[in-house]
Amino acid sequence: MSLKTGRIIALASCIVVCTVFSSSVPTHASESEMLVRDGATQPIYSYENAIREKGYVEAPMDSDHDGEPDRIAIQIMRPNTDKKVPVIYEISPYRSGLNDVPNHNVDVELRPAKGKPMAELNQTQPFSGYYDNYFVPRGYAVILAESAGTGLSGGCPTSGARNETIGAKAVIDWLNGRAKAFDESGKPMVADWTTGNVGMIGVSYNGTLPNAVATTDVKGLKTIVPIAAISSWYDYYRANGAVVAPGGYQGEDADVLAKAVLTRKNPAVCQEIISSLERLQDRVTGDMNTFWHERDYVKHASRVKASVFVVHGLNDWNVKTKQFARWWDALAQHKVPRKIWLHQGGHLNPFSFQQQAWLSTLHRWFDYWLYEIPNGIMKEPMARIERAPGSWEQHATWPDKKAEKVRMPLGAGGKLGKQSHGQPKRLETLIDDPKRTAEQLVSNPESPSPNRLAYLGAPLQKDIRISGTPKIRIRASIDRPVANLTALLVDYGTDTRVDYQKGLVRTDQRICYGQGVPGDDGCAYLYQHQTHVSSFEIVTRGWLDPQNRISDSKAKPVIPGKEYTFEWDLQADDYVFKKGHRIGIVLVSSDYDFTIRPTGGTKITIDPAKSQLILPVVK
Repeated sequence: MSLKTGRIIALASCIVVCTVFSSSVPTHASESEMLVRDGATQPIYSYENAIREKGYVEAPMDSDHDGEPDRIAIQIMRPNTDKKVPVIYEISPYRSGLNDVPNHNVDVELRPAKGKPMAELNQTQPFSGYYDNYFVPRGYAVILAESAGTGLSGGCPTSGARNETIGAKAVIDWLNGRAKAFDESGKPMVADWTTGNVGMIGVSYNGTLPNAVATTDVKGLKTIVPIAAISSWYDYYRANGAVVAPGGYQGEDADVLAKAVLTRKNPAVCQEIISSLERLQDRVTGDMNTFWHERDYVKHASRVKASVFVVHGLNDWNVKTKQFARWWDALAQHKVPRKIWLHQGGHLNPFSFQQQAWLSTLHRWFDYWLYEIPNGIMKEPMARIERAPGSWEQHATWPDKKAEKVRMPLGAGGKLGKQSHGQPKRLETLIDDPKRTAEQLVSNPESPSPNRLAYLGAPLQKDIRISGTPKIRIRASIDRPVANLTALLVDYGTDTRVDYQKGLVRTDQRICYGQGVPGDDGCAYLYQHQTHVSSFEIVTRGWLDPQNRISDSKAKPVIPGKEYTFEWDLQADDYVFKKGHRIGIVLVSSDYDFTIRPTGGTKITIDPAKSQLILPVVK
């Protein structure tokens, strides 16, 4: 599974090498004085003596239709103190394992638009990850919860629908006295130990739920930290009307994911709901519909009052970069306080490879928003971008305000950036071969290939940085009423690059990031990006169902042989094409690793003189 495999993994780290923590507070100073020093909360509380509790929060929903409110299972770890503390909260559908569920078959035919031209139930391992070891000694409670229909929670999973948002929100309501909770014996639980200030955090699906909850404007939620998170489930499983897979998981869709995380007791009660997901997600047309609108959090960005610290990999082809870009733009429009980290990895947690900087920044972020400590973090540059492995840049914001649209015309004969004037009309064709990968199709761009059209710019005279969302516009005809259209933006030039497909490699350095107990020592190995030397890099890509050339909500038939103008976006990026390299745009039909793969042979005819690449170039 895509989001599941990308869940948070405790690849450890720390700010300082193994510190010895005291379990008591000196008598000559007050607890408040000791907790905050030098503008930061200090590790004055004992992790070993922390209070641990389990319970169930009652949510105002009945998604499994059993006549009772769904209950969300929670685990709590908090400092052993009479001082009220804020909460760091992560809710996940993965804590009790995954079911082995087959993906949909993608080797099927595309369909033209109508009309005229189970794993066993497992108790979660206690407090995996780093939040507890690091933050509990610093005066924070940590809550780990199980999302609706997973593990010990009631209800049904729905891949981002309203009930999952309500279930996650209920925990914050309980922390602020607006909802009921019960311990394992059924006795009521009262959260009288907390200030009610909550920060949500998580990676992948675990980071998506904070996005969703933030759109409810729930009182008490002060900040969210969505890492590699979804903001629109349509953009996760679709692209401009095309059925598109998360990278590495061809054929997955909303129903498959829900089946995989359905690990609750008596899962059969959710069968009707799961069946409705498969029907309503509509893999036939790929159109935006009511099903996907319910799972679009971007349109509710105006309701977000919590601050947002976005983290995303620029090479994340699981949760693609459009997810953070649209969300970030919407938050900016509504003046939401925010910060962003963009790194060169794929579907990763920065804790895995930027431990010291990450924990330091996250610590200051939570101190500012949950303890209201004036540490200056909001006066710093908003964006931090990894340009090369371990090399980071600070920027005032993202995308760069100096980015301007630069139109690069396509030219006959594979030229890019120079328009041919006074030349007779020259059409160029490609034939769809769904069995060839994008990597195969972009290689050797100046050699003839019937299955792609490659257009290359001249060697660059200086570095060119793009920041934002590229677009492609082509004038073309298709010899069939339905097809895939794919555009690949390529950097041609030999260089050492992050090998995001291989991911991270473990180093020999082991660091302790927090207090430990037997079985959880608060220490782990450090990791770093793997690199490779390559002659090209697919920088970004984008897809379109030609029938959705007007709108992703309504397919309009394509008349074979008729010319149309097709324009679509590629995934957002922040990338530097180096001096001497060449910018390339490669047009293909089906994208082996992402789109439906119909029978090959579709012929697409392009008029380069009426086609162009549009790049957000930083001037």
